[in-house]
Amino acid sequence: MHLFKNIRSIEDVRQSHLCTGCGICAALEPERYQIQDFDDEGLRPVVLPGAPEANGKALAACPGFRLDRRTLIASDRCDPDLLPDWGPVERVAEAYAADPTMRFEGSSGGAATAIASYCLQQAGMLAVLHTAADPHKPYANQSRVSEDASTLRSSAGSRYAPSAPCAKLTELGKHGKGVFIGKPCDVAAIYRAGLQDQRLQDSIGVTISIFCAGVPSTAGALALAHESGAPSSHSIKALRFRGKGWPGNWKLDYVDTGGSAQSHSMSYQESWEYLQRYRQWRCYICPDHTGEFSDISVGDPWYRPIKPGEAGSSLVIARTERGAEILEGAIRAGFLKVTREDKAMLPDSQPNLLKTRGALWGRLVTLRVLGAAAPVYHGFHLVGAFFRYCTPGEKISSILGTVKRFVRKRLYQPAGSIISKPEPATQAQDEAGVS
Repeated sequence: MHLFKNIRSIEDVRQSHLCTGCGICAALEPERYQIQDFDDEGLRPVVLPGAPEANGKALAACPGFRLDRRTLIASDRCDPDLLPDWGPVERVAEAYAADPTMRFEGSSGGAATAIASYCLQQAGMLAVLHTAADPHKPYANQSRVSEDASTLRSSAGSRYAPSAPCAKLTELGKHGKGVFIGKPCDVAAIYRAGLQDQRLQDSIGVTISIFCAGVPSTAGALALAHESGAPSSHSIKALRFRGKGWPGNWKLDYVDTGGSAQSHSMSYQESWEYLQRYRQWRCYICPDHTGEFSDISVGDPWYRPIKPGEAGSSLVIARTERGAEILEGAIRAGFLKVTREDKAMLPDSQPNLLKTRGALWGRLVTLRVLGAAAPVYHGFHLVGAFFRYCTPGEKISSILGTVKRFVRKRLYQPAGSIISKPEPATQAQDEAGVS
């Protein structure tokens, strides 16, 4: 039995099932680490042959191992009532890209793409580091640095597969001050790396985070594609997870065994119910699904029902003074249209997250009792959330559910030495509804 109570290296982070796959280790210690995709596990660091000893920079920035919200400086404009549960919140708007095509292509109104386009065209930033479909493996992702709005627009839409945009952080820096778009854990890694290196911090013009409910492995996308008719990974010609409408459909284009082009689609809800069963373990014990370390975070405004055929719309949160300035600039310049402003839209759009945060403390305590590794979190008010938002039954479930997953996912064995299996569908619904 291999248990990792004490994390001393990036290798320990991965082997103890705590890696988020962000890629920050490959950016900060490129002579030692390289990111590879393991279909059943996710994007993970591997040590290069003949690599030098670790210098500690990667581990210090690793969001899988440690997150400290106490280092965030909330401005006077942040809502004090939202701060304990939602992090710094200066402004909350429901908005959408003014460009109709960008709005249609995006997963939820194209706001992130619109804001990044404004940064490129009018805010003096020179490039955007973001995630796009891999042209050679459409079911997988590719981190890309775009220097113009048209290239950026071609990558619009959510990608529910592993991505490691932080690995290309150095490439973004070569272009000058730029925009970073990523998952909450990716942005947290950028934030933590910036605490070590002022030059890195200065090279990031703004960080934009997309709400996230967890990262399914590549195996999840391939399994769903196979069940939808694709005979092999090589037969997949295109795979869209969302977009082209709100929330848009999952759509697969492939070639059948007879050589004929085929297509299959399903609703976003149907595809996510399937894919979430393949989420990496670290996502089950994540305290930040809405990008609390970012300047701007973007998600879906689920506080209201979506009308059939309704055009896309985004929930946009400015968390810092820099984020608020960029958001206001994008609105004034006509890149973004706002339909409503109300900070209450954030908790109303993601009510399940309060229970998710509450359950997290029970899960972490259970892991430590079992002798398994658990991330170190500071400043997230987890104990208070456990007692405030969870019913007695939910408290018990957070403990017993963790024990079951500890056994089912074999968290007592090093990651990489086992083949991951999907969660039973009936037990994978607890964190759905974030996107």
